[in-house]
Amino acid sequence: MSLSYSSGHDYDGAPVLVEPQIRRLDGEVREVSVPPIAPPVTRGSLADLPFDNAYAAPEAQVLSRHTQDGGWEHVTAAQFAAQVLALAKGLIAEGLVPGDRIAVMARTIYEWTLLDFAAWAAGLVTVPIYPTSSVFQTRWILQDSGAVALVTEYAGQAAALGPELNRLPDLHHMWIIEKDHLERLAELGDQVPDQEVAVRRGMLVPDTLATVVYTSGTTGRPKGCVLTHGNFLSEVDNAIELLHPVFKSKSSEELATLLFLPMSHVFGRMVAVACVRARVRVGHAPSLKTEDLVAELSAFRPTFLLCIPYMLEKVFNSARAKAENAGRATAFDRAANVAIRYGEAMEARQSDTGPGPGAALKASRAFYDSLIYRRIRNAMGGRVRHIICGGSPLGRRLAAFYAGAGMEIYEGYGLTETTGAATVTPPLKPRLGTVGWPLPGTKVRIAADGEILLGGHQVFRGYWDPYGGGVIPASADGWFPTGDIGRLDDDGYLTITGRKKEILITAGGKNVAPAPLENYLRSHPLISQCMVLGDRRPYISALITLDMAGVSHWRRMNGKHPVPAELLFNDEELRSIFQRAVDEANKLVSRPESIRRFTILPVDFSEEAGHLTPSMKLRREVVMREFGQEVEGLYS
Repeated sequence: MSLSYSSGHDYDGAPVLVEPQIRRLDGEVREVSVPPIAPPVTRGSLADLPFDNAYAAPEAQVLSRHTQDGGWEHVTAAQFAAQVLALAKGLIAEGLVPGDRIAVMARTIYEWTLLDFAAWAAGLVTVPIYPTSSVFQTRWILQDSGAVALVTEYAGQAAALGPELNRLPDLHHMWIIEKDHLERLAELGDQVPDQEVAVRRGMLVPDTLATVVYTSGTTGRPKGCVLTHGNFLSEVDNAIELLHPVFKSKSSEELATLLFLPMSHVFGRMVAVACVRARVRVGHAPSLKTEDLVAELSAFRPTFLLCIPYMLEKVFNSARAKAENAGRATAFDRAANVAIRYGEAMEARQSDTGPGPGAALKASRAFYDSLIYRRIRNAMGGRVRHIICGGSPLGRRLAAFYAGAGMEIYEGYGLTETTGAATVTPPLKPRLGTVGWPLPGTKVRIAADGEILLGGHQVFRGYWDPYGGGVIPASADGWFPTGDIGRLDDDGYLTITGRKKEILITAGGKNVAPAPLENYLRSHPLISQCMVLGDRRPYISALITLDMAGVSHWRRMNGKHPVPAELLFNDEELRSIFQRAVDEANKLVSRPESIRRFTILPVDFSEEAGHLTPSMKLRREVVMREFGQEVEGLYS
């Protein structure tokens, strides 16, 4: 099996060949590996990237930042390198020494990327903290990492930490972005010679620690994942070479992306580093509010995006709701079916299992393009052609819809411990509903119990040791156990089926993975979140929360008066709609795995209440504890 790029596509560079190497055991595919397609990095570090860009293409526009009037100001490679150098010198002037940890607590803003590269240039180690973290979580990460400095976006974030400062003896510096402290740092560094930064950069090698990223912590306290400069470079270099359509262009169109996922998460930072490495212009959007993000996308006009399935589900549901408001629901549904069929036909042609779209299907797609698909693309800025999606399974139907609507989906799978993606959909060889092949340079193995094991140069060295300042190895045999359950098909494509710790074992002894049922129900326009239950219980049940925007639209379209949210969970008509959705979801599984009963909760799961991690994963123990009465009601 092979994958090659032809000259008919709008990307540059030599043809790339990816040959998955497949190993079977008892007739089943148990291991797949893909050799690297980027040369290994044997010297240097991430700190060199801004300066390499400034030397090679000083006038290239590599970033954009917000102006005071709400517009965008482009930043050239030379300008960015100068800003990195000035801030790095300021950090040195303040007495920070190589290996010191500096924590950053901010939304997705330009200063995040600037701080990352400046800290690396000064030989420091960055420690991201989610801006939504509680005071306890923030103090714990600062304490565990031994951070000597903290940069916050707002004064209130720093002030809230005041009562905890006596428990942070290592923390000597606090700087606030909104107070212009970074500008003052840059001014303070005027007296530091440029050569000092050059010396510190020269001390860095691929094995040098770059960042300690704390996991979201769905259970227990988060652990710090130790990632090196080499981890990032192996990850992004192979991703750039594999995803030519995303990172390299032969046409005159400038490539650009707008980051809006948290920079505290490895996914966003990995893409930011990849964009700097490939000189793809990147901007930052700090707000995830729909109206703010739509305005940002319209102004920035990215060519590709990275997002989580939850966002793509909401974009689809919102587009259908708007069509229904305009009396065009039937047309939208027809267009959606055409897009899905077109996406599946393209997949069949690329995998040599079908002839591709026929003339009638092509004509139907062209007809709906201006009526429906273009509107969805315009909502994303009008130029998006590629979407990198991860975090949880997207699902075959939605992936096919976006592909048919003109936006190719690269679905991937990875963890903080793997510096982002470990597998990804290969261009020209999609397999909808899977998370693709191993990223070049990566290997995937399925253990006897179904657990996914990963290996490769982007896999982390281990977890942070707060006592020794070193690393606690995560594995001894070169394979990292992910805790996820999955399977490999005959061609080496990986499908995620659930979490090992989340596998439910019913009283009858049936093993049930909740993820397929939860992902299906969560895509319903009236459902926000779903949690499947049943461990040590006689049958499977579910807690469901309402998508209030979707429910309000449904009531309005059916001539119903608005009612408070707390009254809706007893609405019998709404319950019957959910019952039909549950019946459809149950078709995915066997009878013992199917949902027998469900309840609609009067409140939604939220990060603020502790039900969700910042990356939108369920904290099941918290939900079970808070809604214990409702859970018991399902089994009474």
